[in-house]
Amino acid sequence: MVYSLSGKRIWLAGHNGMVGQALSRVLSNENCEIITCPKEKLDLRRQEEVESWVLNNKPHAIIISAAKVGGIKANDNQPAQFLYDNLMIESNIINSAKLNKVEKLMMLGSSCIYPKYAAQPISEPDMLGGPLEATNQWYAIAKISGVMLCDAYRKEYGNDFISVMPTNLYGPGDLFNEENSHVIPALIMKFHKAKEKNAQRVILWGSGKPRREFLHSDDAAEGMVYALKNYSDYQPINIGSGKDITINHLAKIISDIVEYKGEIFFDKSMPDGTPRKLINSEKISELGWKPKINLRDGINRLYDWFKSEYSLGRVRI
Repeated sequence: MVYSLSGKRIWLAGHNGMVGQALSRVLSNENCEIITCPKEKLDLRRQEEVESWVLNNKPHAIIISAAKVGGIKANDNQPAQFLYDNLMIESNIINSAKLNKVEKLMMLGSSCIYPKYAAQPISEPDMLGGPLEATNQWYAIAKISGVMLCDAYRKEYGNDFISVMPTNLYGPGDLFNEENSHVIPALIMKFHKAKEKNAQRVILWGSGKPRREFLHSDDAAEGMVYALKNYSDYQPINIGSGKDITINHLAKIISDIVEYKGEIFFDKSMPDGTPRKLINSEKISELGWKPKINLRDGINRLYDWFKSEYSLGRVRI
């Protein structure tokens, strides 16, 4: 049965992030009221604050897009922060939703919940089927815990809580930092700066051989809202593009879009991460959703947005 968002109050936790901004754009077409609260006024890691906020604001549904996120280096350097912060954010919101009889909740996970050497493409039942990638295992453990918590509340209390597992996302509003960002915004910043400085070479981590799947945040948000309305089950549901690409090929696409003419050098002494990560999105495809934005077009759109915002000093770094 379709869960109607019409006339509902939807708490979008994490509304200022890349995914939160995309979700806001999609939800604005759903005839619902989006309610938000800035992190300066609500610390999602504090149980009492979250419970009080949910009680006072009475959302009908909740989307948890709030999380502490970052690239390989950030995950590896801040394991305690990535594990603790994400555990607390998820636990506090999920339990508050149960206490206040929220009709539906959707938690955003990550494809990093799946084993490092999972069979490709990775299906939802593969979670917990093997060791995780070491560099982001702390974030992955937190997200796995959130998935299990949604399942546990559904089993014990009958709550309509679901979790969605998006693949690697990119889009407007992301963090553009050469060291701590996800791969696409990090590469855009690297190549853009190298072009500005007329640098002869850009050095990238790893061998360039790992394969990754990418999905534009606007597509991801459409898929998430579709799942919120049309999915209700214990297992998480994957949201991806169904296509992957080597990091080497990705770097060439981005350098071409940025018009950087120098050498691209891969430092093989640095970690590659998971060899391949392509998720199986058949479940949501069978429900009736498919992505619309191909990778090159999406990166072109993102770079146009980046140039405009960067010139005004408004890019998150």
